[in-house]
Amino acid sequence: MSAPETEERADADSARPVARSGNSFVGDVWVNFKRWNLKAVRNPFVLVVSLVQPIIFLVLFTEVFGNVAGGAVNQGLPGVSYETYLVPAIAIQVALAAAITSGVGLVNDIENGMFEKVLVTPMNRTAVFVGKTAAEVFRIAVQIVIILGLGVLLGAEIVTGIVGVVGIVAVGILFSLWFVALSNALAIITRDQESTIIGANLLQFPLLFLSSAFLPLAALPGWVQTFARFNPVTYGVDAARSLIIDQDVMTVLDVSWFGGTLDGVVPGVAVLVGLDLVFGGIAVYLLSRASSSDVK
Repeated sequence: MSAPETEERADADSARPVARSGNSFVGDVWVNFKRWNLKAVRNPFVLVVSLVQPIIFLVLFTEVFGNVAGGAVNQGLPGVSYETYLVPAIAIQVALAAAITSGVGLVNDIENGMFEKVLVTPMNRTAVFVGKTAAEVFRIAVQIVIILGLGVLLGAEIVTGIVGVVGIVAVGILFSLWFVALSNALAIITRDQESTIIGANLLQFPLLFLSSAFLPLAALPGWVQTFARFNPVTYGVDAARSLIIDQDVMTVLDVSWFGGTLDGVVPGVAVLVGLDLVFGGIAVYLLSRASSSDVK
């Protein structure tokens, strides 16, 4: 082939559109789902840490404070043991603790250069976030099931049976999504592991203790009750608690549209879905705006 022909062929090749990706959106999600699950398996310490703390809370509160707190619970929910009352709260705590580690994992990617490599690939940015979130949701679901099983061993009763278990896991997942998004947003903004951990943990305990998680709101000071009305934990816990005891126990919204248990579940689920959409949109926006130069 002559030199002019070679140049013409090279020009034609360079003029052809470059295929940005051979994967579909679902394919990109699947790739990221597998990668983050493999990363979790290779670093089981993170999984253990996010599960151990809620287990300690479950055992400590039921065994040490059960008698005192149980009296307050029985005033509003006669016949409900403190173990049964507490288990939904610990399920939400598991979702919260596991969601915190989501941002830490992203910061780790940023620090070791993996996030920069992902940014320069042709993968869809939204699919990157969705795949990562799906892997964490899978892990959170498994951990909530473990907590529910341990709670039953300690004396908790899931009145609604398997349907209730599935429902509580679903509520826990819905609750976790907004905090997963917040944790990842913190990671993208700070690009620092310590800052992400501190920022997320500063929110964890106020959210838990200034809610209906460990005691009925009626037994708490007035300012705590006010804060609890705007606290996502309250909506997640009350929805899960309604499912475990098959009663409407929603304390911050008075809904009577459905009758019975659904009056406690649907308002909580609606609030959580709204939070998921808002914070998820923020996280995807920050991820889509990120560039390789931002994370160097």
